[in-house]
Formats: sequence, C-alpha cells, structure tokens
Amino acid sequence: MGERYNIHSQLEHLQSKYIGTGHADTTKWEWMVNQHRDSICSYLGHYDMLNYFGVVENESKARVRFNLLEKMLQPCGPPTEKPADEQ
Repeated sequence: MGERYNIHSQLEHLQSKYIGTGHADTTKWEWMVNQHRDSICSYLGHYDMLNYFGVVENESKARVRFNLLEKMLQPCGPPTEKPADEQ
C-alpha cells in the first residue's frame, strides 16, 4: 500500500512540474496538442531536420520554418466540445 502511494505521489509531482505529462483531467485533444507542439519544437531546434524537410517538400528552409511555426498555433485543429456534464 505504501509503495502504491509513493508512486502515485511521484506521478503527481512530475505532472505538476512538466506540462507535457498531463494530469487526470487532460483531454485527448490537449494531449495531442502537447505532443505535436513538442515535435514541432524539436524539428525547429534541429537544423538538419529543417534541411531534410526542405529537400523533401522542395521548399526553402525559411518557408519550412514558417510553415512549422504556423502549425504551432493549432496543430490539431480547433478544440473539441466538452460534454455538458464535464463543464
């Protein structure tokens, strides 16, 4: 019993410290937005990935960077509607 409580408190600590780990009330849409934004940030931070995407899409690195930055606004589309009982 004590070990289960310890693991649960560690998980709550991580969830409060890092946004991307979610929490008990995180929706599927919020989780996916965090995952997409994390991925896009990683792509923007790695110069070679921008070069690769530019070659694959036949676009300049500046255009690829701009497109990725635009995707960060709503990477998964508009938020989904919550059922009335959850509001």
